[in-house]
Amino acid sequence: MKSPSNERILEIDGLQVEYGGAVRALDGLSIHVKRGAVVALLGANGAGKSTTLKAITNVLPLEDGAIRAGTIRFDGESTAKVTPDQLVKRGMFHVMEGRRIFSELTVLENLQVAGFALPRQESPKQTLELVFEYFPRLSERKNGMAGYLSGGEQQMLAIGRALVAKPKLILLDEPSLGLAPKLVEEIFSIITRINREQGVSMLLVEQNAMMAFSVASHAYVIENGRSVLDGLTTNLERDPAIRELYLGVQGDSGQRRRKYR
Repeated sequence: MKSPSNERILEIDGLQVEYGGAVRALDGLSIHVKRGAVVALLGANGAGKSTTLKAITNVLPLEDGAIRAGTIRFDGESTAKVTPDQLVKRGMFHVMEGRRIFSELTVLENLQVAGFALPRQESPKQTLELVFEYFPRLSERKNGMAGYLSGGEQQMLAIGRALVAKPKLILLDEPSLGLAPKLVEEIFSIITRINREQGVSMLLVEQNAMMAFSVASHAYVIENGRSVLDGLTTNLERDPAIRELYLGVQGDSGQRRRKYR
């Protein structure tokens, strides 16, 4: 993993999100991602992790959600009036939970779709070759229908599609969901390589905290839509509460709201 610079590629401050004008999903959330870093977002189901990613990419209106307060800045600029497709063209790609591939298209066609984010004069050929380098199985099955891929291969395709768009920041929502442990290890190993070799920043939502800590340099724990704990993953791994709640190690919970610097 490359050493991240101090410059922040993503800044979220005081974010409040509501669904249906009544249900508050985020309540003053503040998180930051440094350029070149992998940051993990941990929390129980319903804590607001996926909502955070949807707020960043401005897809909340599709689910009757809306940002009520707070700011989001990507690469130094506000995202308030930027459409999801424009954010992709600016270098942000959201790999959503459940893969969301086009099952009726071939693997190659799925990857080519992401080429819309590239400048008009730029061909996706180079980035396609990069995807096949990281995911040889996709190269072997590039002419096959994506709907016939295994769950692990579909996750590889979803991440590969992000790479085609030459992103500065990838938002990953539960990449290990429903996958066998061996496949999870393979995919997280490739995520680490992409970050190290391409310098792509990442914000990772992941229930498997042990795997998240293996790739992330910093982590936030959120409860009820706000951050209650954050710090370097090397420090958080030693916190009794984190070890008990997220790493499956029994012991004294200690003080859950300590903050590491």
